[in-house]
Amino acid sequence: MFATLRGRKAIEEAQSAFFTSCPDAATSLEATVIDPPHVAMFVTMNATHVNEFFGLPGTGRHIEFRLSRLLRMEGDLIAHETRIYDFTGLLVQVGVLRAKPAKP
Repeated sequence: MFATLRGRKAIEEAQSAFFTSCPDAATSLEATVIDPPHVAMFVTMNATHVNEFFGLPGTGRHIEFRLSRLLRMEGDLIAHETRIYDFTGLLVQVGVLRAKPAKP
């Protein structure tokens, strides 16, 4: 999960692992930009971390993070996808990392 994936099976397994960890996950599409053959999507994900995630047992914590997806289309199929996650923010929310308060 959250690594370079190749092929439908690897992508399906990663998505399945995430939705097992956060079965109530819901996405909100904030914006879409289309410039053929590229499509950019900006998404907010909300979920509850209830099952194992990267070896961390479920915490019951609500998480919210943003991600961006850049797709390159070939016909009706996605030929390449790049995702950018706020992974640090996600780790803070599940308790793996601690955030320092901002200095005034």
